Amino acid sequence: MLGMLMVLLCLSAGAMLGVRGEDPYLFFTWNITYGTLSPLGVPQQVILINNEFPGPVINSTSNNNIVVNVFNNLDEPFLITWTGVQQRKNSWQDGVLGTNCPVPPRSNFTYRFQVKDQIGSYMYYPSTGMHRAAGAFGGLHINSRLLIPVPYADPEDDYTVIIHDWYTKSHSSLRKFLDSGRSIGRPEGVLINGKVAKGDGKDEPLFTMKPGKTYKYRICNTGLKTSLNFRIQGHPLKLVEMEGSHVQQNLYESLDVHVGQCYGVLVTADQEPKDYYMVASTRFTKTVLTSKGIIRYINGKGPATSEIAEAPVGWAWSLNQFRSFRWNLTASAARPNPQGSFHYGAINITRTIKLVSSASRSGGKLRYALNGVSHVDPPTPLKLAEYYGVADKVFKYDVIPDDPPAKIGEIVSQPNVLNLTFRTFVEIILENPEKSIQTYHLAGHSFFAVGVEPGTWTPEKRKNYNLLDAVSRNTVPVFPKSWAAILLTFDNAGMWNLRSEMWERTYLGQQLYISVLSPERSLRDEYNIPDNALLCGVVKGLPKPPSYVI
Repeated sequence: MLGMLMVLLCLSAGAMLGVRGEDPYLFFTWNITYGTLSPLGVPQQVILINNEFPGPVINSTSNNNIVVNVFNNLDEPFLITWTGVQQRKNSWQDGVLGTNCPVPPRSNFTYRFQVKDQIGSYMYYPSTGMHRAAGAFGGLHINSRLLIPVPYADPEDDYTVIIHDWYTKSHSSLRKFLDSGRSIGRPEGVLINGKVAKGDGKDEPLFTMKPGKTYKYRICNTGLKTSLNFRIQGHPLKLVEMEGSHVQQNLYESLDVHVGQCYGVLVTADQEPKDYYMVASTRFTKTVLTSKGIIRYINGKGPATSEIAEAPVGWAWSLNQFRSFRWNLTASAARPNPQGSFHYGAINITRTIKLVSSASRSGGKLRYALNGVSHVDPPTPLKLAEYYGVADKVFKYDVIPDDPPAKIGEIVSQPNVLNLTFRTFVEIILENPEKSIQTYHLAGHSFFAVGVEPGTWTPEKRKNYNLLDAVSRNTVPVFPKSWAAILLTFDNAGMWNLRSEMWERTYLGQQLYISVLSPERSLRDEYNIPDNALLCGVVKGLPKPPSYVI
């Protein structure tokens, strides 16, 4: 009888442990340092993570808990943002100046977040100053759990391709240009995983492939301002995923990867066994800059041929390619339910916000804006001010109208924060009256990019929306003198950054924050401030507000 009781107690304890068990944890320690490299043949200062350039790949699985202890060994404050990772209920970990105090020199901060109910190809990069121009960027993978089917066979290997426009000037020099009112100008070159193949027969391969095998390449543009066209000699690219969504598996000879975007493609090694070039070329630039990297067939013989296909010309080609992207409605997502079960086209829109970009050189200084307001980060992060109940001392909500006038007046520089109602379905129109392409990213959420067209937006344009299988993603391009429309539910409480991915524009104000407040201070909707949160500005020294409870 006693033995039976012990067995029952053990089973009960095991059941309790199973209920309370957490998803796996991945721990990383990153040392952020300066180093000297010559990516374009000119020695220059770069930013390294654990002596790596680009930084290490974070390879995770859906629902993993990620813990990254970042030691800032630079001579100025530093932050890293995790682009595309939705940070459910946790804008505290977004790593931007609207939510976090930067990590001071010679100190550390530990990021803790869960990649909850996500899959896909993402990136990270520095969000302070112009550090993004120097390094500390890399790939972040979120793989499907074993129980969730993926709509393609397991590849032989999974490769990360980081493409980046590159300047030979230091990040501090580029920042001085912007602070003095000037543009950073055009890049000097393009890097593929921090390198450029010389084509002299001595280049080491970036990747190797076995004949007959299929490989997954995750291509991310971590650059500052330049769209890049990516292609591989003699090998079509089968697009299977972008920014967290499985897509219809079309074949492409090349892909335009706009700044801040990531694509997952399959490549089959079915050509003559030898070397081949992967190629990244600038788009929409007066002078086309091209970079190459070697892919080598194992036991192959022969160098890559010098002839490479030209990059496409004009932005209409890129627009048409964007229109060819479609959600895979029959594939499972991070949870065991079809992606297409969310019928976003049948949900009533509760608010329409039109954001029009503009630029100004008033007073001899270049600034960029949305609806006439050029965002400035106050000394106190917006999220901290809101949480501590002192928002009125730091910023005002809704300083811009939802529907700006046809002619926007002089640009005003101040914090730009929109206040949105929790769990409402919102339409955002991004309008670009300028001659250059733009790309926007929204943190904390995925959205449906339902329309991108030339001209100006009017309500009648809604009849052209794709309300069936637009891809759920976190970036959208807005072509010259064109508009883009996105639809989404703001169901993630927090303070979230909507920004231009052209970092020159972001640094000079083309961004804003969206405050999504839950009506209840509840852990069901948002996490408490982390115990290790850095405090700065007017909240430094204030007593901690009462914790949220369930």
